[in-house]
Amino acid sequence: MASSKILVMDTRPLITLTTDFGLSDPFVGVMKGVIAGICPSANVIDITHGVKEFDVLEGALAIWQAWRYFPAGAIHTIVVDPGVGSSRLPVLCRMENAWFIAPDNGVLTLVERDVRRRGGSASYRSIENREYMLPAQSNTFHGRDIFAPAAAHLAAQVERGQVQSEAFGQKIECLIQLDVPEPVHSPDGSIEGVILKCDRFGNLLTNLASGDVPAARTNLAIELGSRRITRFCRYYAEAPKGELFAIMGSSGLLEIAVNQGSAEQQTAILAGTKFRLT
Repeated sequence: MASSKILVMDTRPLITLTTDFGLSDPFVGVMKGVIAGICPSANVIDITHGVKEFDVLEGALAIWQAWRYFPAGAIHTIVVDPGVGSSRLPVLCRMENAWFIAPDNGVLTLVERDVRRRGGSASYRSIENREYMLPAQSNTFHGRDIFAPAAAHLAAQVERGQVQSEAFGQKIECLIQLDVPEPVHSPDGSIEGVILKCDRFGNLLTNLASGDVPAARTNLAIELGSRRITRFCRYYAEAPKGELFAIMGSSGLLEIAVNQGSAEQQTAILAGTKFRLT
C-alpha cells in the first residue's frame, strides 16, 4: 500500500534579514543567535547580506524587490545603517500585511512608495522600549542590540497571536525619504532615466518601470553615454553573446545587460548615471 503524506503548514513566525554586513565577519551569525535566544521557533531567512557598504538606496532596492514574495505577517529586518549610534530612530512599521524593522534613514522608501501608490495601509512606531532590546546597547552594532531583539520579540508576539505594536514605542507620522529619482517625461516623448545599481551579473538596473516603457519597442533607443542601444529583448539569450541590449527584468525595472557578459564592465557606467529613452 502506498503511504500517504500529510502536509503540515509551517506556522512558525518568519523573520528576514537584509544587511550590508557581508559574510566574512560574525555579525549576521550574532544577530541570528540573538533571535534564537528570544524566539527559538522563528524561521530566519536571509534575503541578502551583500548590499554595498553604507548604500541605503541599494538596501532599499533589495527589500523592495523581495518583500512581496513572502507570506503575510513576515517580519523584515533591514540593517543598512551608516547612521548607527546617531539620533536616527529605529522603527517598527506595518505596511499592508508585513512588518518592517529598520533604521529610519530612507531604506524603506521604495516599499512605502509602492504601498501608498496602491492605496495600502501603513503605520510607523519608534522602537523605544528597552524590554525589547539587549540589556546594553553599543553605538556601533544596533543590528545585534536593537533590531534583532525587536524582531525576535515581535515574532514571539506573532506566534502567540497577541501583537502589541504600541508597546514598542510612540507612533510617528512619517518616515525619512530617500531622494530616489523619478523618470522625467519630456514633451517630445523621450524619457530621462537614471541607473540605480549594478547587480552581481553586471546588469544595470534603471528607474524605469514597465509602465514607463512603450509596449511597442521596435523604434526605441537608449542613449547612454556615448552608446546608443536599440535592441530590446524578451530574455537574455535572445541577444547575441557579448551584445549590449535592454530588457525588462524580473523586478519590473528596465535593465541594460549583456548576454553572458557584464554591461557594467562593457560600458564603465556607474550608478547615478543619467540616460535617455527616445
